[in-house]
Amino acid sequence: MKKIKLVGATGYGGLGLLELALGHPELQIGAVIATQDAGKKISDVWTYLRGYCDLPIWTPESPEAQNCDAEITVFATPDGVGQKAAAAEIARGRKVLDYSGDFRFNDANVFAEYAARLGKDPRHHAPELLPRSVYGLTELHRAAIGRADLVGNPGCFAMSCILGLAPAVKRGLLASDGIICDCKSGVSGAGKKPAATHHYPERYENINAYRLSGHQHVMEIERELSLLAAREIKITFTPQVVPMCRGIMSCLYGRLTAGVTAAQALDAYRDFYADEKFVRVQDTAAGTGDVRGSNRCVITVAPDERAGVFRVISHIDNLVKGQAGSALQNINVMCGYPEDLGLNRVGMHP
Repeated sequence: MKKIKLVGATGYGGLGLLELALGHPELQIGAVIATQDAGKKISDVWTYLRGYCDLPIWTPESPEAQNCDAEITVFATPDGVGQKAAAAEIARGRKVLDYSGDFRFNDANVFAEYAARLGKDPRHHAPELLPRSVYGLTELHRAAIGRADLVGNPGCFAMSCILGLAPAVKRGLLASDGIICDCKSGVSGAGKKPAATHHYPERYENINAYRLSGHQHVMEIERELSLLAAREIKITFTPQVVPMCRGIMSCLYGRLTAGVTAAQALDAYRDFYADEKFVRVQDTAAGTGDVRGSNRCVITVAPDERAGVFRVISHIDNLVKGQAGSALQNINVMCGYPEDLGLNRVGMHP
């Protein structure tokens, strides 16, 4: 039984991993860490946890947090937190998984570009760790994750788009230029911190696009697709928020390669993901309800041969496959457990 030190435990991402760990036969939450509500039980902050997890919340600086019994540290935190603390966790012999963009890139200059897009400090506080970090998209980097002690979990939009487009760019099903990612997410993707734009009257019966000048997940998507295609790929990415709690639907388009039929594209996707436990490929319509509460990505392959347009639609739960589920999938691989341990759940309906 391995214990997890969960930093950022009271946010949606931390709670998601805590929920999954409670049903995992080889993992246990050893400590819950947060900057707010210190001294309270986590079950006093989130009362649905009473009787399931009643651990006290420690601040990151507390002796209890520093010296807790844990083999794995998870930073379910925003950019800038994990990079300041990961080195000390690794020095204590712990494996580290970070939810943010702090360790998604292996080069300090690339990280600086990423941070600059967000208007944040471009200096990385642990640049010496970047070359050893692994991008935590298990379906593409399984072997490297299994050898790693430091993994950067993908962004939720990136997870949806990369899984949706990976077979297409790898197998040459679409042209490398003119790729469009039209993505819609539930409000939970913004986290639990209150904001005027997430106030109920602002969200109810309202859908809007945002960050049109450069979303933080674009660099991940372009990097991974370029590696698969062995050439530079640029995308047009339009994130939108819709008035629902959870789920992402990504409609992904490009120019269909001449001679490629819809049947051939479907076969290519099914072959690419034939051995993947958490990716389902189909040629019929789906919705976010098909993945709610599960670690599954459902991909509908539906090229428009008449118009010469390549089209796939990727569906994930942003809080599971897009965050806590992929984190646990990575932890399983890092620890040598079966990849689906604690994740083989059907989801929720309605």
